[in-house]
Amino acid sequence: MSEFKSSVIRVKALGLHWRGTRLLAFEVYDRHGTLKGVRPLGGSIEFGETAKDAVVREFKEEVNVDVSVVGGPVTLENVFSHDGQSRHEILFIFDVAFPSGAFDGQERIRFQEDDGTWLAAAWYDPRDLDVDGKPDLYPKGLKSCLSLGAIGGRSSTE
Repeated sequence: MSEFKSSVIRVKALGLHWRGTRLLAFEVYDRHGTLKGVRPLGGSIEFGETAKDAVVREFKEEVNVDVSVVGGPVTLENVFSHDGQSRHEILFIFDVAFPSGAFDGQERIRFQEDDGTWLAAAWYDPRDLDVDGKPDLYPKGLKSCLSLGAIGGRSSTE
């Protein structure tokens, strides 16, 4: 992944894709290879790009699918530590739908980041995240937004 400057506030767009009550999210590992959490797909907003355009672009780049934005955005501020570095990001979070037939029959999607890192995404029930013995849902605060109905939880095309 690209070098991160901890004094920079990153602005990102994330997309929530649902299969029934399960959310598509990629797996986040610590430096020792232990799964610590999952996070919806998306990425940084480029200069001059809208958040909505960024989430569409990110899904095309990451998993080669043209998504439709069907809800949002909800904004969330996230200040956290990752691998010992402080990080700060502002997130625009959208519900997105896949075209009919996209990833039918697949429970996991493998994809490659720009830097060559391979990642895997799968559909997770948010009720099974952020509980003892299970992975966390990132960014922190997203599960509360989902629980309160601020965003997400809608069934998207599988």
